[in-house]
Amino acid sequence: MTQRYRVTIAYDGTDFAGFQVQPNQRTVQGTLEKALTKMSKGAYIQVYGSGRTDAGVHATGQVVHFDYPGQLPAISMLRALNSLLPLDMEVVDSQLAGDDFHARFSTVGKRYMYRVDLGHYTNPFKRRYTGHYPYPIDVERIQAALPDVMGTHDYTSFAASGGVIKDKVRTIYDATVVFSESENELVFEFYGNGFLYNMVRILVGTLLEIGNGRRDVHDFLRLYEVKDRQQARSTAPASGLYLKKVYYETDENN
Repeated sequence: MTQRYRVTIAYDGTDFAGFQVQPNQRTVQGTLEKALTKMSKGAYIQVYGSGRTDAGVHATGQVVHFDYPGQLPAISMLRALNSLLPLDMEVVDSQLAGDDFHARFSTVGKRYMYRVDLGHYTNPFKRRYTGHYPYPIDVERIQAALPDVMGTHDYTSFAASGGVIKDKVRTIYDATVVFSESENELVFEFYGNGFLYNMVRILVGTLLEIGNGRRDVHDFLRLYEVKDRQQARSTAPASGLYLKKVYYETDENN
C-alpha cells in the first residue's frame, strides 16, 4: 500500500543541471529520488514536479508529488527527507495528497520572481542569485510597459526555440516590478496560468531594454504581432530566476 505525498521544496539551483533527471548530471529530481530510494531501502520512487527549471534557476516553492510505500506521517516525511538532502535543497512543506493530485497536471498557475542587480560591476556575493544590468534604467518606463505584459496573448516571440509546445497562448494575471533601494535591485514578479520555455527570462530582458530606452514603451504589442523570437533578442541569465509559488484549485486563498 502506498501513500501519495505533496511536497514543496526550495533549492539553490546554481549547482544543479536543472530539475529533470539527466544521465551523469546532478539534478533536483535525481537528488530527491536518491534520498527516497535510501528511505525505502532500495525501492525506486519516481518524483513528479510541477514543471522543469533549467540549470542555475532557483525555487522557493517548487511542488512535487510521489507515491511512497507505507503510511509515514507528513511531518515525518519532511524531517526524514531533510536529514538526507544536501544543504542546497530543503523540504519546506509536506502534505498527504489524494490519488487524483498531480504536481504538474493539477496546476492552475505559477508565480515567478526575477531579481536584477543594477550595480555598475558584478557583485561577487550576488552573482549566483541575481541577473546583472549595469546600464541606466527608468523604472517608470518599465511600469508603463507592464500592463501590456498582462492578459491573454500569443507569446511566440518570448519562447526559446528549444521548446516543443506548439500552443504559445498564455494568460498572465499579474506582472509587477519593485525597486529595492537598499539592495540596488529590480524585483520582478509574474503570475500566470503557465509559462513557455525561457519565457520569464525573455520578458525580463525585453523589459530591461524598455527601461533603458532601447525599445518603445509599448513594444510588447508589436512583438505579439510579429511572432518572431529573434526580435525579442535578449534572455536574462538563469541566476536571477526563482519559481516562487505553484497554485492548485484545491488550495485555500488561491
